[in-house]
Amino acid sequence: MMRFFTLLMGLLAGVALLAEAHAREADDPDAPQWAETAIEFPAFPREANLREFYVSEVTTHKFYIDATTLSVGTDGVVRYVLVVRTSGGATNTSFEGIRCESGELKIYATGHHDGQWAKARRSEWRRIENKPVNRHHAVLARELFCPLALPIRTPAEGLEALRLGKHPAVNFQ
Repeated sequence: MMRFFTLLMGLLAGVALLAEAHAREADDPDAPQWAETAIEFPAFPREANLREFYVSEVTTHKFYIDATTLSVGTDGVVRYVLVVRTSGGATNTSFEGIRCESGELKIYATGHHDGQWAKARRSEWRRIENKPVNRHHAVLARELFCPLALPIRTPAEGLEALRLGKHPAVNFQ
C-alpha cells in the first residue's frame, strides 16, 4: 500500500511540474518553445515484431505496435509503427507519434503493400479524441504510452505496458 502512495505522489508531482512549466511557457514569450526533433522513417514492420493491444469490445479490428519501432524522443514524443487489420481483411500501416504533454497525435507516413513508406499528406499535430469506436489512439496515449500525460521513459517500459495491457502507473486497484 505504501508503494502505491509513493508512486501516486511521484506521478502527481510530475504532472504538477508539467502543468507549471506549461503555464510558464504560455506566460513568458521568451521561454524556450517546444521543438520537434528530426525523424527518419523506420524499417517496414515484420510479422514477428508485432505486439497486439486491446482497444475495446466494440471494434472488430486488430491493433498492433511494431516492437522494434517504439521509441521516445528527446522532444518527449513517443513514436511507433501502428498496424491495423480490419475485420474485412484490409491492413493499414502508419508511422505515428504521440506528444504526451499535449495529448496530440501526428501521422508521419503511411505504408503501402509493397513495403514502402509514403509521407503523410496531412502531417500536423491534432488532438487525440476518445471515441467509442476505434479509440486506439486514446488507448495508446492514456493507457499505454502516456500515463498521466507523461511519456514512457524507455521503449522497454512501453513494451511492458503492451504486455500487461495497461501501463502499471494507471493500473491502480
